[in-house]
Amino acid sequence: MDKFIIAFKGNRKGVYTNPGIPNIDIDDYVVVQAERGEDYGRVAGRLKDSGDADEEENELPKIIRSGNDSDRGRMMFNRQKEIETFFECLNFIDKHQLKMKLVDVEYQFDCNKITFFFTAEKRVDFRELVKDLAATYRTRIELRQIGVRDEAKRVDGYGICGKRQCCSAWLNEFCTITTQMARGQNLALNPQKLSGNCGRLLCCLRYEMDYYDEVTPQYPRVGARCVTKQGTGKIIRSDIFKEEIRILLDEAGELKMSLAELRRAKNKGNFRIISEQPAEIEEEDSSELEGLEG
Repeated sequence: MDKFIIAFKGNRKGVYTNPGIPNIDIDDYVVVQAERGEDYGRVAGRLKDSGDADEEENELPKIIRSGNDSDRGRMMFNRQKEIETFFECLNFIDKHQLKMKLVDVEYQFDCNKITFFFTAEKRVDFRELVKDLAATYRTRIELRQIGVRDEAKRVDGYGICGKRQCCSAWLNEFCTITTQMARGQNLALNPQKLSGNCGRLLCCLRYEMDYYDEVTPQYPRVGARCVTKQGTGKIIRSDIFKEEIRILLDEAGELKMSLAELRRAKNKGNFRIISEQPAEIEEEDSSELEGLEG
């Protein structure tokens, strides 16, 4: 049975099976099974069929049908209602003086459920808020507390690299990120440069670390002293993307060597390390980074 990845509002995704509905393609809109009702989303991907119909596949929710113009109109209506409901909920939050930040409101396609996403530093007693919301909208109400990284994923945006946030574009789950990963990539420990829109350490520090671990051993450490055919000096830069190193020679002048040239020099005995003194990494406000890990 074919399986599809369906994307919903807020970059929420799920896997659904196709019981035999024809002509479903990527970017098509479909109506799918939801808890106690129906939901509406876009086909974001297709999973390869393993050929084995196991119990897990049988338990997956199903695609009910392809979306039509009426469904699209209903979804547009829901989106407008979500905006109105968002501001109405803010009034209820002020009424009960709750210390919480409302992030988003999402209507299930059939309006059988409304989900309110919020962040808060501490646990919030929102029982009275739920009562007001249930009395106002007369449907199932769910308040879901999320973290700041989940908030950034739902809100969406662009990172300091100029590209869409990884968490919103393709990253399916969050992994632990530490300052040691920034050190391993020879980055200045500056919170303003290493934190994303969520205020936590950049996700790319984690998934790019595998590449650094693979290629870094091919380069001498920055700060190490070496002997070359042109004289002695200190390695001041290692660029794994341009595949080159730069050496500040004692006799004045700077020597640039590609990775291929470095290998040839080593083979001919024209390059060797005489001191493994590492360079100090710039640590602007590095103490603040401890609170950004996650």
